[in-house]
Amino acid sequence: MKFSIALLALAIALPVAAESSVSDDCEFQGIFLHGRVKVVESFPDIEVKVVTSFPDIDVKSVESFADDCGEWQFVESFPDFTIRYVDSFPDLEIRMVESFPGLP
Repeated sequence: MKFSIALLALAIALPVAAESSVSDDCEFQGIFLHGRVKVVESFPDIEVKVVTSFPDIDVKSVESFADDCGEWQFVESFPDFTIRYVDSFPDLEIRMVESFPGLP
């Protein structure tokens, strides 16, 4: 009986834990996750945590033409969206990559 309850709890918890907050079209709460990005200290559009495994999205820093999913051009003015780096309770977890940005 205890085993079946534990198995049922695990079956319910796994789909919730595995669900990403990034949609299939590379969007998070109406924000497309490519383009010009500014890092801010307060009032960000998205709070992000940099991780090395199991990210919501792989991000590549580019110098120009950040047109594809996960390509971010870091800028100081005229951003498409803003981020703030946090250590806990992020909106998104990102992994910085040198190639193949986008959804993992």
